[in-house]
Amino acid sequence: MAVHLALLPMAITALLAYVGSVLWSIRISLTSSKMFTASDFVGMAQYVRLWETDRWTVAAQNMGVLVFVYIGAVIVLGTLMAIFIDQQVKAESWFRTIFLYPYAMSFVVTGLIWQWLFNPTMGLQGVVVGLGFESFRLDWTVRPETAIFAIGLAMVWQGSGTTMAIILAALRGVDEEQWKAARLDGVSRPRYYLSVVLPQLGPAYATALVLLAVALVRTYDIVLVMTSGGPGDASEVPAKFIIDHLFGRNNIGLASAASVVLLLTVFSVLAPLLYWRSRVEARQNAGH
Repeated sequence: MAVHLALLPMAITALLAYVGSVLWSIRISLTSSKMFTASDFVGMAQYVRLWETDRWTVAAQNMGVLVFVYIGAVIVLGTLMAIFIDQQVKAESWFRTIFLYPYAMSFVVTGLIWQWLFNPTMGLQGVVVGLGFESFRLDWTVRPETAIFAIGLAMVWQGSGTTMAIILAALRGVDEEQWKAARLDGVSRPRYYLSVVLPQLGPAYATALVLLAVALVRTYDIVLVMTSGGPGDASEVPAKFIIDHLFGRNNIGLASAASVVLLLTVFSVLAPLLYWRSRVEARQNAGH
């Protein structure tokens, strides 16, 4: 009882700060609020206008691209790095530090680094062209068709280490006797990881996916630093759309509608994922 009473202030704060703000955003999205909040009711007009806005549809499409480029690549690279370190390699602590170092940087610093790398004149392209390879091109941030992929690559560089740490911690919890038994049966090391180890890491992958999804939804500063959403609107993302309309264009109603759509999208993805993770953990605990 005392524990519940101690947690009561935190619960009240969560209800007021989080649930209350969500309900307030939903209410504002149903009004014609511009610079200031309004009390009129316009129904779903803001949502209709949102999906008729080209900038928002581009932002939604870019979010879909980043789901595959960022989340997919980070999961694969993080797994490969974790398996590499799990081989009891020499200087393991150095490799862990190197792989995790990018995560210690903010997205602003990461964006500045990769903005320089992709700079057509002062970045890698300028260096390589100066060496005589005049056909070399690495100007992704100034080309509409590749700008979002440049941002995705920078995000992969920063986020892979975190996933590596999560997967590595799960790998270290796998019973080594399984490898001894698999080796006696003539199972190769790659087959052992694919068929025996990785299927046991469901909760770890679910945790990594949740963290990556949250980071993806919050993607704003790295886009602002690298491309400012350009060229044109080619690298626009939902978070930047919301911030721009909330503070720059003084359209609170449209920004609230966009935030509600983004919240519902994330919830529809994360809720089944969290439920699946809890079921997997329950089955594993029951097996033990």
